[in-house]
Amino acid sequence: MSWKTILVGYDETEPAKRALERAAELAKLVDARLVVTSVTPALIGVAASRGIGPYDPADSPEEHQAALAHARGLLLARGLDAELEPALGDPADAIVRLADKHGAQLIVVGTREPSMLERLLGGSVSGAVSRHAHCDVLIVH
Repeated sequence: MSWKTILVGYDETEPAKRALERAAELAKLVDARLVVTSVTPALIGVAASRGIGPYDPADSPEEHQAALAHARGLLLARGLDAELEPALGDPADAIVRLADKHGAQLIVVGTREPSMLERLLGGSVSGAVSRHAHCDVLIVH
């Protein structure tokens, strides 16, 4: 396999934990560089313009920094280190952008059963990543 860099999206959910485990297994197997990101979703439109700020206070960058620290601990326990890259924006767009920035050959993301709203609005982060990525995508269930 020619995977030299693997990027994984992580957010402390069970699917993301499974994705991190799978990415760690693969990185170890092929001696790849591992980059872990956690994306704070940006608010757009009315919410942001009404002074709420660029992100939901209930889903702050500090929480995503803590998630990355937790991911690093899980990886260190497996004998792996990773580059941690927090991001702000649309999660799928940010993951694809970071994969391009780091020259990743593989993106690993978790997935869960989409909510009714997600189905109505057109899908999940993992689906959007798989549609827009310029490299292989592994969706972990």
